Amino acid sequence: MSLSDDLRNELAGIAPRQECDRLAELSGLFHAAGTVHLRGRGEVAVHLDLASSAVARRAFSLLRGFGVESEIRTYRRRAFERETRYQLHVAGGPHAVQVLHEAGVLTAGLAPLERPPKRVVARSCCRSAYLRGALLGAGSLSGPRSPHLELRAASLEGAEFLAGLAEAEDVPLKVADRGRHAVAYAKGAEAIAGLLAAAGASDAVLVFEERAVLGSTRASANRLANADHANLVRTSRAAHAQLRAVRRLDLDTLPPKLREIADLRLRHPTLSLRELALRCDPPATKSAAHRRLQQLVRLARL
Repeated sequence: MSLSDDLRNELAGIAPRQECDRLAELSGLFHAAGTVHLRGRGEVAVHLDLASSAVARRAFSLLRGFGVESEIRTYRRRAFERETRYQLHVAGGPHAVQVLHEAGVLTAGLAPLERPPKRVVARSCCRSAYLRGALLGAGSLSGPRSPHLELRAASLEGAEFLAGLAEAEDVPLKVADRGRHAVAYAKGAEAIAGLLAAAGASDAVLVFEERAVLGSTRASANRLANADHANLVRTSRAAHAQLRAVRRLDLDTLPPKLREIADLRLRHPTLSLRELALRCDPPATKSAAHRRLQQLVRLARL
């Protein structure tokens, strides 16, 4: 299961107690994933297009809490591996229209709003609920190697509004215009964790941080393994060069210390410099063994 799925499932299980929070969450859902259809004669129909059954059930429960009837339908996308999507259809009856107006989704004249009025997100708890609704409706989370969280909006104005809400909760988000839609996004682990915490996704914060730690540990282990391999390659190449040099020389004509290290290299071709140095009599330092072998290589080139 992806981080986005984990996040949606956790957020869908949060049931805010205050009516203002439920209204703000409903507002975030409809602004992120809702579409308004004008039927004429002053009638509208609204539907949500959602990524998971858990989110669809959450939206259904929110609407029912306000006395609004809705219907869940499914369809398969033609692209993206024909994944199943969930649509929540709301007939635009007078009561439903009134609730959506209170949530800042529709104006009194039944026109869709790009952003809700300030009264919907005036309090910190309401801002958190709105962000939760936006994450449920059109949020995505990936990581930990390249952590990225984004909230999709229909317009640049909507994305800037989301960034403003997050900033009010001390979470910095950037905004980008993608042409057909816009996004408010965060790439740093700290900003992502801050937004998840603001939306109430404490478990997702822990999962994200755990995966980030595991990813960092795995990357460190790979770096160490690569470094060890590179050291082994360098040591092996140096030892081969030393062996070739020693075999070209007449060992009997060499000074005692050079003759000793040459003889040790011939008898122990795979030992490291430190191990060769310890076999000298008396034992030498690693740097001394290295200098002596380098001198043998230079002599062989003459």
